Amino acid sequence: MRKYVVLEYFYIVLGSFITGFSIVVFTNPAQIAPGGVSGISTILYHTLGWDLSLTMLLQNIPLFFIGTLLFGKQFGFKSLLGAVLLSLSSYIFTLMFGTDGILDLSRDMNVWMACLFGGMLCGLGLGIVMKSGANTGGTDILAQIVARYGKIPLGTSLFLVDAIIIGASAFIFGIEKALYAIIVAYITQLMVNKVILSMGTNYAKTVFIISDRLNEIRSSILYELDKSGTIIESKGLYSMKSKPMLMTVVPNNMVSKLTRIVHMADPKAFMIIQNTYHVFGEGNTSIAEYVALNKDVSQQK
Repeated sequence: MRKYVVLEYFYIVLGSFITGFSIVVFTNPAQIAPGGVSGISTILYHTLGWDLSLTMLLQNIPLFFIGTLLFGKQFGFKSLLGAVLLSLSSYIFTLMFGTDGILDLSRDMNVWMACLFGGMLCGLGLGIVMKSGANTGGTDILAQIVARYGKIPLGTSLFLVDAIIIGASAFIFGIEKALYAIIVAYITQLMVNKVILSMGTNYAKTVFIISDRLNEIRSSILYELDKSGTIIESKGLYSMKSKPMLMTVVPNNMVSKLTRIVHMADPKAFMIIQNTYHVFGEGNTSIAEYVALNKDVSQQK
């Protein structure tokens, strides 16, 4: 157990520093604001001259308290740690490389390089942090709040929050830089999904588990992940013996933790993980709301 805890915090540190490097060296010098707290900080740095790392930290403080209140102390602590480490890494890399980065941005090709490598490294860093079940604070906490109380999918709420920031950057830096920001945001999302699970691009995953220690796994899912599921009666194809199978749906950033829980309970457990495109029911968008929304859309068409 201790080994996995140490590994989780190593992921948070490593991922936060990779993300901070991408912001300081690539996206901020190129005036690319691809959403999130870093995007807001980039706008404030280039318009008002506010310190990049300090601005990110100050924005995360109220979000940290809100996240702790709504999602629990463990969520809040990890979010605070990720936020502090991101600001610290940004400060360190600013001292090392300055505020102009490492590329000559007067050349268009170098702006493209900043866009591509900024998105890839940012996605890599965020993916590593999320693999530990944490995040780097920021507007993803706000998006989770909007998703929970606004009854909309998390992916949609993340898109809306980032779209507002990118839209603001279009007015300040110009349409061209906003288009670069959209590309960075897209590359970042692709990398996050690749790192988290190396498969799929969806917010949630459906997991099927067959194990001789299913009750222990069930308790961990209920009380450690705060998720529910369904026990399905199944029968082995060869042995024809009845065996219960647990089905649960979890966000991408919980898949690694769930896998560790299952492995620690039963290293011989059988798991199937697959993409999930829609999740309806308690704690998610209701079927009635989804049908009504799509009915309105179809009528508009």
